[in-house]
Amino acid sequence: MLIAITRDVSPSIEQCELTHLEREPISFEAAQAQHEEYVQCLAALGCEVRRLPAEPTMPDAVFVEDTAIVLDEVAVITRPGATSRQPETASIAMALEPYRELRFIEAPATIDGGDVLRVGKSLFVGMTSRSSAEGIAQLRELVAPFGYTVTGVPVTGCLHLKTAVTQIAPDMLLINPAYVDPLVFDMHSIEVDPSEPFGGNAVLISDTVIYPAAFPRTRRRMEQAGIRVQTVDASELAKAEGGVTCCSLLFTVADDNRVSSMRS
Repeated sequence: MLIAITRDVSPSIEQCELTHLEREPISFEAAQAQHEEYVQCLAALGCEVRRLPAEPTMPDAVFVEDTAIVLDEVAVITRPGATSRQPETASIAMALEPYRELRFIEAPATIDGGDVLRVGKSLFVGMTSRSSAEGIAQLRELVAPFGYTVTGVPVTGCLHLKTAVTQIAPDMLLINPAYVDPLVFDMHSIEVDPSEPFGGNAVLISDTVIYPAAFPRTRRRMEQAGIRVQTVDASELAKAEGGVTCCSLLFTVADDNRVSSMRS
């Protein structure tokens, strides 16, 4: 069974952290509606969604991906690179504790989950302003006993590694080669359309990719390669440098660990 942990949009979303984008107005109501569409899409694709309540004092808390790295054997609670986001991890640790043993990135190291791309037993970690060399080293030490390798990956021009590259099929990546070198991954890839530089972020669930409606040219490239794509409107959260991977923590559990959603 596939669990998806999400968190509702904070009413303070307009106060979000920004690194590569200019600040512009964000409609809380529109962001809520778009997030709801995303959650319903997760459920329609077979996820059991566990929804956490909004954190009014934490503008970026909807982006739960950054707070943990959930592997088959263990969950690593991160220490986000933006100081304002570090309090987000406490409630995520509580939500994950029933499903996984927990490990923690310790100060002063930082790492954002959005910088971590898992492909099998390989973890690629973006070397960005949010994820430090010490954070990458700590992660490597924590996951080595479970057989994972950790590779630091240079990233330029975007916030996180998964802004630049995500997995869209067992043997294929979606990538913006202007942000990250495709040769690092040694896998088949589809390049984003050059007119859609932020089009590298997608969520793979079973045989379907959840993808922002804002990037139709890149979507067509995927569909022409036989990838099944389900689009959602993510335009408001994109103003907060958020992508579709950012808004959920996805992991599998045995059916006998099945739990009900916190809220329907």
